[in-house]
Amino acid sequence: MSGGEAVVTVAGEQPYDVVIGRHLLGHLPAMLGEGVRRVLVVHPAALATSAETVREDLVAAGYEVYLAQVPDAEEQKTAQVAAFCWGVLGQADFTRTDAVVGLGGGATTDLAGFVAATWLRGVRVVQVPTTVLGMVDAAVGGKTGINTAEGKNLVGAFHPPAGVLCDLAAVESMSPYDFVAGLAEIVKCGFIDDPRILELVEENTALLRDPVAAASSPVLAELVERAVRTKARVVGQDLREAGLREILNYGHTFGHAVEHVERYRWRHGAAVSVGMVFVAELARLAGRLDDDVVARHRSVLTALGLPTGYRGDRWDQLLAAMRRDKKTRGDLLRFVVLDGLARPARLEGPDPTLLAAAYAEIATEPERGTGILL
Repeated sequence: MSGGEAVVTVAGEQPYDVVIGRHLLGHLPAMLGEGVRRVLVVHPAALATSAETVREDLVAAGYEVYLAQVPDAEEQKTAQVAAFCWGVLGQADFTRTDAVVGLGGGATTDLAGFVAATWLRGVRVVQVPTTVLGMVDAAVGGKTGINTAEGKNLVGAFHPPAGVLCDLAAVESMSPYDFVAGLAEIVKCGFIDDPRILELVEENTALLRDPVAAASSPVLAELVERAVRTKARVVGQDLREAGLREILNYGHTFGHAVEHVERYRWRHGAAVSVGMVFVAELARLAGRLDDDVVARHRSVLTALGLPTGYRGDRWDQLLAAMRRDKKTRGDLLRFVVLDGLARPARLEGPDPTLLAAAYAEIATEPERGTGILL
């Protein structure tokens, strides 16, 4: 991507734009559209100052603005927090022509989208992701959801946003661990669809471990744009995950299980990183993927500082969690695998011994940990 802003249009019944650039809040009123009078900005406590800036800008543009401060990370994705947001909407008399803005990481955009999807059976939502993970994954595509005690994102709705603003300036304030964890979703897009992503990561690993340097780099801008284009191509054809969209879950079945077993103490991207190595090994053992592509999973992720293994004493718990995954059909476990680079496919009901063998390939000592996780 050259200098300036990039715009990726996501096709569908109601197409919308994803704008990628720096200092993009001026686009917000146009994305909210005509007829909106009241706006609820959902944000975590860490972004209270940014939320106040958004509020001031929107008030100056003539909107009536309310702020809903929610807990950090996955703790906000609960029925109780959603109910708090509904309460704010109700007390402020929000109508179907009003709107919600999600300002924060992937958990916040998931929550804000779900609140918008369920209030009066659906009001407009504009997503303003402030993390790499949110920009390339959660905020784009219209999936919204909250967690339950039984698993991640088990309650949700498909509710495409009216627009998405990926402001790369926000990356500068990210912790290195959060930033690198978000890169896992970009790497995923490289393996399933766009190998140029992998080349860019391999050529710039030192830069990509420093969020301050990366934030203003054309490399990060291109990586985010390429990942968003991958997701836009897929969800534009399959909003409701009837088929093609499942490829975006590469590494997620095992990754979500790790998150659940660890009670969400692991970052999502770190869990997905391990999940990608797991399914790469699974595909290799099933005779579907070459050794060199499996090795590339490990080398790319390790170079970024992401984990590629998980403690070897949790198989029963992980298997139980995977059986509750959204992609499971009945008792049939389903995995997105690769038949080659950028050749995603499905593996249904693999033999239990094959699954256990793949787990053995990524198993580490039970107490081994890494700073990327916590």
